[in-house]
Amino acid sequence: MSAHDISGKKVAFLLTDGVEQVELTSPWEAVKEAGGSPVLVSPSSGSIQGFNGVDKGDTFSVDLDVADANASDFDALVLPGGVVNADYLRVNKDAQKFARDFFEAGKPVAAICHGPWLLIDAEVVKGRDLTSFHTLATDLRNAGANWSDEEVVVDQGLVTSRTPDDLEAFNAKVVEEISEGQHAGQHA
Repeated sequence: MSAHDISGKKVAFLLTDGVEQVELTSPWEAVKEAGGSPVLVSPSSGSIQGFNGVDKGDTFSVDLDVADANASDFDALVLPGGVVNADYLRVNKDAQKFARDFFEAGKPVAAICHGPWLLIDAEVVKGRDLTSFHTLATDLRNAGANWSDEEVVVDQGLVTSRTPDDLEAFNAKVVEEISEGQHAGQHA
């Protein structure tokens, strides 16, 4: 059981085909164990294909189309990684707007591995402290972020981690930030 209770909190998980499966399933379970309600939001309909590295994993049912999703209906946003997933989402205008709306509302946002790519195109990383998979470091710095190679970085409600190896620390901080609610320093 989590040290933090997020009962009644609704958490959007934004992803599409090519998601790194464990970066979806592990935080999803952490949110559920802490009492939260995870919702799979995607620009894809029906189901999405998870991956374990480059190998196909399980499929997951989509709960809500991102075009119909509203950040005001959720308490937090989680962005799992996976190169294909993140590369597709970063150019999707509905995904960009959905993510940006969480920042504008001061709500917690968590991104792991390649997940922060979307945050660059949503134009919310300038001046923010974060980490990611190492191949995104230059992209994030070029977008004005302060990138560091750490297990987990928390900046006023923005939680980021590098790889599946960091999931234990990532999940703990995700649940903690959701339990704290809105952050005055979280901004677009």
